[in-house]
Amino acid sequence: MKPETKQIPGLWTRDFTIITIGSVISMFGNAMAGFAISLFVLDYTNTPLYYALYIFLYTLPQLAAPLIAGPLMDRFSRRKTIFSLDFLSAGLYLLIALILHLGLMRFWLLAVWTLIIGTITSTYQVAYESFYPLLITEGNFSRAYSIAGTLETLSAVMVPVSLFLYKRFGLAPLLVCNGLCFLGAAICETRISDVEKEKGLGSEERYSFSAYWADAREGVRYLWAEKGLLCITLYFIFNAFANGASNVITLPYFKGAFENGEWIYMTTWGFSVLGRGIGGLLQYKIKYPAAIKYAVALTVYCAVNVLEGSYLFMPVNGMRAACFLIGILGVTSYTIRSSATQSYVPHDKKGRFNGAFIMLTTSGSLLGEALAGVCTEFMPMRAVLALFMGITLVAGLVIIGGGRKHVKPLYNREA
Repeated sequence: MKPETKQIPGLWTRDFTIITIGSVISMFGNAMAGFAISLFVLDYTNTPLYYALYIFLYTLPQLAAPLIAGPLMDRFSRRKTIFSLDFLSAGLYLLIALILHLGLMRFWLLAVWTLIIGTITSTYQVAYESFYPLLITEGNFSRAYSIAGTLETLSAVMVPVSLFLYKRFGLAPLLVCNGLCFLGAAICETRISDVEKEKGLGSEERYSFSAYWADAREGVRYLWAEKGLLCITLYFIFNAFANGASNVITLPYFKGAFENGEWIYMTTWGFSVLGRGIGGLLQYKIKYPAAIKYAVALTVYCAVNVLEGSYLFMPVNGMRAACFLIGILGVTSYTIRSSATQSYVPHDKKGRFNGAFIMLTTSGSLLGEALAGVCTEFMPMRAVLALFMGITLVAGLVIIGGGRKHVKPLYNREA
């Protein structure tokens, strides 16, 4: 008699389909409007100082909001938080579009609006990252996160669309479009079944500050006790540190090194988007044997750091080939890390873990941006990027490689 083989349930349940459709709608609308707002700030203020202030105000909440929101997401409904924040975002985008249309825009209004939107975005990210795993059926985490990683990257195709529409119609219509996208996403999300209730989550009605503080401390203790998660988090702080340097260096380098550098930059990194799209399809179709996931992840981390540290020294076609590989490897890294950690962390601790992870990696990114900016005053930009990627390469070998006994069992699991 043949042994029974365990049947893996399908990924595309009603709830997973709805959350994916909602994500696509809001992600593409947000990508289109976000780039246009950046252009508007530069055109409206005509000074890099105000543009830097706009970026700072949007990023600032990402340092505190995720950590504050984490314990709350483990006590209250993540589902309700997600669609409530999307409804609120829809209203705010439509409101700022009306203000702009009426000619009442002032920078202080835009600054306050940006701070609120940044706070909503940061809180939403914790709620979404903690709710999304609840909609994934057993054995399908790798496929689900390959889809999430691909969609997040493919939203970058809206950047040139945003540029065209902004030049043609101005900012207000794009803000209205994004408001309607958020509204559509929120309506979709209200149709998701109450999976939290089925799992005994998100049912808190009364919650004191002392209980909140106890939950926050428990979350810190949990991360500290889980050495595998701690090693992964520490490495991705360094990874964000290097990516922060890349954010500061890459576009200015292309603008200074080439005629029509913005175009070369866009087409070069377009190969990364292509690579992530193909990589996502491969991750969806091909399931790595559990026993090799750790080895694949460590290899990918090292390869990406080497490629990103060296590609600016290559001819343009070499850069494009490197970016294509970076795209494929990047979505592989995201899929393995996200599917492993989100399938491992208990549902009632996901909010605290995701909040801490987002806050810590954001801090690493901001530190990288600041230090890279200082370093470019004394070193060539290509050398600065190579230095930061080299530091992250060493961090990967020391933290992920040196923490093998903790990280390997976490990565080498069926997910």
